[in-house]
Amino acid sequence: MESAPLRMECYDVSHLSGTNIVASMVVFEDGLPRTDEYRRFSIPESTDDTDSIYRTLTRRLAYLVPDDGPAADAGTESPTDAPTDVPTDSAGESADTPAKRKKFRYQPNLLIVDGGQPQVTAAARALRESGVTGIQLCGIAKRLEEIWLPDSDYPVILPRNSDALFLIQRIRDEAHRFAITHQRARRKRDIATVLGEIAGLGPARVKVLLQHFGSVARLKEAPIEAIAEVRGIGPGLAATIHQHFRA
Repeated sequence: MESAPLRMECYDVSHLSGTNIVASMVVFEDGLPRTDEYRRFSIPESTDDTDSIYRTLTRRLAYLVPDDGPAADAGTESPTDAPTDVPTDSAGESADTPAKRKKFRYQPNLLIVDGGQPQVTAAARALRESGVTGIQLCGIAKRLEEIWLPDSDYPVILPRNSDALFLIQRIRDEAHRFAITHQRARRKRDIATVLGEIAGLGPARVKVLLQHFGSVARLKEAPIEAIAEVRGIGPGLAATIHQHFRA
C-alpha cells in the first residue's frame, strides 16, 4: 500500500460443530478500535469457513456498491435487505438504523480475514464480484502468524517483534473475541429455548440441570432415574423431560 491504512476491518467466523454460525466485523481507525462500528452477521447455513467468509463479505460489500452498481446486477443482496444479515452491533442494538447504515457505507482501506490462503481466496472472490475497488485484502493464519495476500503462493513473514504484526494480531484477536462471545450467547439462548419448552422447567431448574449434566446433549441421553436425582426435579418432572426429548 502506498500509505498506511486509516480504516481497517477484520472478519472472523465462529460456530459450534457447524451450527450457530456467526461472523464478526471489527473496525480499527488510526490503529484504535471503533467499537460503535462493530457488527455481527448470522450465517443461516454454510459448507465451511471459506463459504462463511464469502457470504459475510458479499453482504458487507453490498453496502459499498451504488444502487445501480455491478453487484446488484449479479444478484447480490442490496443493503436494504440487510436487517437479517447485520442484526446487531456491539451493544446488541439493531444495525439497520439510518445512522448505523450510514456508518456501514464507510469504505475500509484494508480488509483482514482470520485465516490463510483459502480464506483469503474466498474473500477475494467476494471483493471481485462486488465490483468495489480501492480496498486491499490480506489474511493472518494462526499457526505461524503468516500474512497471506490474494493470488500469492507464499506468505509475508513480518518480524515477530514488529509493531505491524502486533497490530494485525490485536485486530484478529478482537474479531475472534467478538465472534465467539456472540456465538456463545446464541448457544445459551438456544439451550434456554429448548429447555424452556418443557412444562415445569423454569430458569432456576434449567440452570441446575445444565450444572449437573454439563450440556443438553448429555441430558438427552440420561435415563429418567438419573434426571430424577437432580435437586428440585423429582420423578414426575424427570419423566416429562425424558419424554420431551424422545418425542
